[in-house]
Amino acid sequence: MSVPRLIVFDLDFTLWDCGGVWCDCLSPPFRVRDRRIEDRTGRLVRLYDDVHDILTHCDEQAISIALASRTQQPDWARELLGHLDITHRFAFAEIYPSSKLRHFAALQQASGLAYKEMLFFDDEMRNIDEVGGLGVASIYVRDGMTAELFHASLNEFAER
Repeated sequence: MSVPRLIVFDLDFTLWDCGGVWCDCLSPPFRVRDRRIEDRTGRLVRLYDDVHDILTHCDEQAISIALASRTQQPDWARELLGHLDITHRFAFAEIYPSSKLRHFAALQQASGLAYKEMLFFDDEMRNIDEVGGLGVASIYVRDGMTAELFHASLNEFAER
């Protein structure tokens, strides 16, 4: 069975929910209390329920993982990743305002992998279309990452 050599995740509405807004719409400073992360207005930042299990699966299968986020507030996104204690899980992180095409060009250069060896998850169809055009297997995430979507996508990738 063929598995992707690199799995790339978007952040907002893909790996996490920031109280129903993009992370660059939050209001720092962030407060961490009892493993809960809130912004100044009380918006809760949380990973979707299956994300830890998905990241663990990637670790267990020795699949490299990366982030591609075009947030206008990359420092906030990195701070939230730190508060969520998942920064170390990602081999690569392209987090800055730009096209996903630029993110993937940087990921390809940094990883040395071909686009056809990558699997990408994002909640925006325009990103799916753009990155899919590179030859990256690109999966639309409708309501946050789930284990069901993740494993079905791995199966689809293997059948390509």
